[in-house]
Amino acid sequence: MAEDHAETEEVALDQDRIDAVLEAVEAGNSEAVDALLEPLHAADIADLLEQIGPGDRRALLRLWSHEIDGEILSEISEDIREEVVEALPREVLVEAVRDLETDDVVDLLEDLEQPQQDIILEALEDADRVAVEQAMAYPEYSAGRLMQREVVVAPEHWTVGETIDFLRKADHLPDQFYHVILVDPRMKPVGYATLGRILSSGREAKLADITEDSFRTVQATDPEADVAYIFNQYHLISCPVVDEAGRLVGVITIDDAMNVLDEEHEEDMLRLAGVGDEASVNDGSVETAKQRLPWLVVNLGTASLSAMVISQFEATIAALVALAALMPIVASTGGIAGTQSLAVAVRALATRDLTQANAARVIWRELGAGILNGLGLALILGVAGSLIFGDWHLGLVLGMAMIVNQIVAALGGVLVPLTMNRLGMDPALASGTFVTTLTDVMGFFAFLGLATVILL
Repeated sequence: MAEDHAETEEVALDQDRIDAVLEAVEAGNSEAVDALLEPLHAADIADLLEQIGPGDRRALLRLWSHEIDGEILSEISEDIREEVVEALPREVLVEAVRDLETDDVVDLLEDLEQPQQDIILEALEDADRVAVEQAMAYPEYSAGRLMQREVVVAPEHWTVGETIDFLRKADHLPDQFYHVILVDPRMKPVGYATLGRILSSGREAKLADITEDSFRTVQATDPEADVAYIFNQYHLISCPVVDEAGRLVGVITIDDAMNVLDEEHEEDMLRLAGVGDEASVNDGSVETAKQRLPWLVVNLGTASLSAMVISQFEATIAALVALAALMPIVASTGGIAGTQSLAVAVRALATRDLTQANAARVIWRELGAGILNGLGLALILGVAGSLIFGDWHLGLVLGMAMIVNQIVAALGGVLVPLTMNRLGMDPALASGTFVTTLTDVMGFFAFLGLATVILL
């Protein structure tokens, strides 16, 4: 058995295996599909289902649906989860969800329509169904949706020996748990002890004497982003969840908190790119266009501001045609610098490393960096412009415009997300559009304005 397990761990999903699975599916060879998929981890099987097309996915599920379990369902991306659930025979779906912890069932239900939700709820045992329905009653993206109801608790006066005896006799324990939570008679958590401390302590030791200093609780209504921050900030492994009265209602484990952090990072990246926080490679062309078109329209409007600035200097450009070739250099370099500053600021706001307390220091740091970068680029561009066009005045204009735009880019990259955050808006949502517009407009204005004053 150990040898089989080791062999399973060595098998990874690669293109050759995907091609072999697709060939077996096309041939309708269920035995070959079984042989190819059986050694794979649930996460790899989920990846395979995500990477193949909808037609191949449905054909694969027809041949292999009897092997789908709860772990695979929980690993499948939200983008195709509903499609997979609809393709599964009812008896397979019922059996699969019975293997899941309540937090995984809640995660599964959130992405499904009501008919599929009803099927899954009916498949659960009464206690699990009540727990899931109670969790679904909490606000979306809250700790109550994230927690699992399977909790290992012990009275605060128990000894290590009593706790170990209880764990050995318990009929149902979570598949994974890290702490035994101590509660008072009113079911309010007062501390927790790690399994390692329990197993390494004598039987007569009091649980209250081996509790962890990291103990803290979260409210069931707290935003899941705040929960993820607490896990990351205080290096938690698990965290009890309490209701308004302070009574224990569940626990959140580190794997769920890290999933939230990953989702937050992904959403920030997609929003900075202006493609929406739900964009996926599994989306169709129409859906992709719908997600991107609004931001392209917004960008079209902001780009018109740059065009208006340029139009005010038509005479200058007509007199010195070389300016038309050089002005995109200043604007584009400023745009890149603004994006660099913006990415750092948005990430720092998300992780709460950038706050009102240190905002002034960060702004001054960005200003200093903008000045230094501007001086360095001005020297390079000024010398190059003078040599190429044989006019040191033109090189001077290029250098001065570069310094101005680098300062604007550095300040805009941090001030725009700070302002949006102060107004209660997501800093990643539209900061990129505003910063790019700012650097373009100021870049063209500085370059053409200085050219008008100095060269003409």
